[in-house]
Order: sequence, then structure tokens, then C-alpha cells
Amino acid sequence: MLTVETRHAIHPTQARDMWTEELREHFLTQGMFREGEIRLVYTHYDRFVMGGAVPGAGTLTLDVVDETRTPSFLDRREMGIVNIGEAGTVEAGGETYEMGRGDVLYLGMGTGVVSFSGAGRFYITSCPAHKSYPSKLITLADCVEVTMGAPETSNKRTIKQFIHPQVMESCQLILGYTSLEEGSVWNTIPSHIHDRRMEAYLYWGMDEESRVLHLMGEPDETRHLFVANEEGVVSPSWSIHSGAGIGKYTFIWAMAGDNVDYTDMDFIQPKDLR
Repeated sequence: MLTVETRHAIHPTQARDMWTEELREHFLTQGMFREGEIRLVYTHYDRFVMGGAVPGAGTLTLDVVDETRTPSFLDRREMGIVNIGEAGTVEAGGETYEMGRGDVLYLGMGTGVVSFSGAGRFYITSCPAHKSYPSKLITLADCVEVTMGAPETSNKRTIKQFIHPQVMESCQLILGYTSLEEGSVWNTIPSHIHDRRMEAYLYWGMDEESRVLHLMGEPDETRHLFVANEEGVVSPSWSIHSGAGIGKYTFIWAMAGDNVDYTDMDFIQPKDLR
């Protein structure tokens, strides 16, 4: 029922010499959504965890994860859950949360055992926490929307902020997602890095044959990954993150690190990328 894969941190000079399969092995996360299972990727980038829970006809329970060496997974962690499937239910901390497609649930440190049921496909993100904040369900109606880009630059997009200082308090987890407008393909342009935080992406809402060309690496040593629907990317703090997609897509972004300042980033203009 529970599978955990560990990803160790990679120095940027190591990434420069990696072949395609090595890059995919270290930075691309695949197969996280399997019916009847919870599948997690435990990274050594700010101890960030990403994964999926697909309960199907049963109930899945997340409690003890050996990699954290704590009695329960959320004893010293907070969690953000996004439902990318049909309606589903999460039970945690004595509360029951009904989640529609696109809703986000924040669970504070010390919440305890988490159970998943219903037709949902639950994307899980988690990072260490040093303070407990109240758990909160943030629906699509509750999020803050920001529109950026323009059709003439093929990057008009809507950013939905959920676990974000403008919406609620968290310890260090920030989460939201970005959807490209019809006819736009480029995301996160100009590109940027933020040395204070790592980031993880999940691409979803894509056709089976569609792909996103995800750009990564140092600004003067860029690399790329071709990413399919419901696949994720681990983005170290030294790496840029931009991309272009074939057809409609949305990506969930989640960050953990020294601060929760969403605008804390260092931009790199396209003319300076190599």
C-alpha cells in the first residue's frame, strides 16, 4: 500500500555531465498515481516529499513512514494535498474534508494519521515544520488568482495561489498551480532561480500524447526533460524552471525552504540562458 523512493541531492556540476536517462532518474518522478497505493518520493532537497494516493474502491491510510523516523509522518511535518481527480474525501485530525477536483487541503504539523477515500487522485506534498498551523481546506472559490503573460508572447496564464501568505499561514510550505490559456505554451518566462527554496512540479490536465518540455539546470548550462501527464519534476534551488507544452496543461508548484516569500526569486532573461 505504501512505497517510498529516496532521491539524494545532486550538485550542479554533477548535473552538467548527466546523460538523458541519468537526468530523468534523478529529477523526473513517474508512476506516483497507482490505484490502491500511496507512492511517495522522499527527496534530500529541504527534505521535501511529493507523491500520490489513489484509493479507488478502498481507503488508504498514511501514518508511519520509516524514512522520517518519527512515530507518525506529520509529527514534525506539514502537508499540502491537491485533488486532481474526481470528488474524494480526506480524514485527518478528527475532521472530514470533502475535496472536489482542484481543491487544496493544508494539514498542519501534528495532525496525525491521514486517510484517503473516494474517486479522488490526491497529489501529496510535504516538508518539515517547526510550528503547527491550523489545517484548512481551500477550495477553488477561496484561492487568489493572478493573471500574467500575454498572447503575443505565448505565455498568458492564470496562477492560483492556495497555501500562500495571501490566503493562509503555513510554516514553510507554499503551493498553488498555474494554467496556460488557450494558444499559450510557455510557462515561467522569464525563468528564475531562488537559492533560498527548492521547488517541485506536477504536470496534469494533459492529453495522453501531449508532453511538456521542462527546462532545468544552471542558467548557463541548461538541460531539459520531456514530461507526461501526472509526472513531476524535482527542482533544486540552483536550477532554473521553465517550459513549453504541446496542448493544454496545468502545473502544480510547491516550495519549501528559508521563507514563504513567493516573489523571492532571481530572474534570468532568455538572452542570458545557455
